Amino acid sequence: MHVVIAPDSFKGTATAAAVAAAIGEGWASERPDDILTLMPMADGGEGTLDAFATAFPDARRVPITVTGPAGDPVDASWLALPDGRAVVELAATSGLPLLTTLQPDTAQTIGFGQAIAAALDAGATGLVLGIGGSASTDGGEGLLSALTLPNGSFRPLPPLGVSVLTDVTSPLLGPSGAAAVFGPQKGIAPSRVPVHEERLAAWAARFPDVDPSTPGAGAAGGAGFGLLVWGATLVGGASGVASVLGLPGAIATADVVVTGEGRYDGQSAVGKVPSVVASLAAGCRRMLVAGAIDAPLDDWDAGASLTVIATQTTGSPSDALEAPLRFARIAGQRLARMA
Repeated sequence: MHVVIAPDSFKGTATAAAVAAAIGEGWASERPDDILTLMPMADGGEGTLDAFATAFPDARRVPITVTGPAGDPVDASWLALPDGRAVVELAATSGLPLLTTLQPDTAQTIGFGQAIAAALDAGATGLVLGIGGSASTDGGEGLLSALTLPNGSFRPLPPLGVSVLTDVTSPLLGPSGAAAVFGPQKGIAPSRVPVHEERLAAWAARFPDVDPSTPGAGAAGGAGFGLLVWGATLVGGASGVASVLGLPGAIATADVVVTGEGRYDGQSAVGKVPSVVASLAAGCRRMLVAGAIDAPLDDWDAGASLTVIATQTTGSPSDALEAPLRFARIAGQRLARMA
């Protein structure tokens, strides 16, 4: 059989590439004659660069030092794809993991803009931007400052345009906007939300031709809005990644598709990697691997929870967090037996 293995990263414990490899190893130990295609996925957040690097072996990582979200130098990289486009990940340049303490009032996205500018300077003909995992609520002001020319205009977009990957559909402002919904994750106290809301509203007013209520404008603390100002196009994170990676074509010849994420719950059906992969695999046997499964598996032919496997294997569910790849291999074995 042809088996496509396309999980998301298990946030905080294992990359999508590592999870896909572990599931594949387990599957191959049970069914060595099957043809396995590993296509680690992402939704625009942490791990997006790694997913593209795995899918395109000829891609080249270009190291760069940028200004991190707290103003300190951060070593990062962008990815040069074989077709001339560049992939830049906000999480790696201006993301929460780069902070030792939250900086709700001062964190910014300058480094993300600097990485974009570096890719353009290197001749990138198009950009794929993943904007999940932002540390700031600056409305994209920082990234735009890095894309502003001395004459005050913005750098022109590359010939193939700019696709922005995000699984967030929030507007910039209001009760479902950047400050109200995502601000607390970045350290904004409830009493300070109105202050940030006012700041974002004033920022948006400077660009009357860009609608702050556009779905996704509030993504990444408003970085989505900043990129709309530049002229970029917002696309669904997981579906956009799937398209660029060529996942629909791979699935077209598959008999079984395995996907997964760290926690499969009620939010997973709203544009997350498993739901996007499942929709593409409508004609295949669909299987799920997750660190924990907290929602019905009605749309799946089989599922495996690493927490349950750990409990059955070692007696301690917390082992699934400490050694996720070990249990992902076991999950691959178990699912292969059900194929």
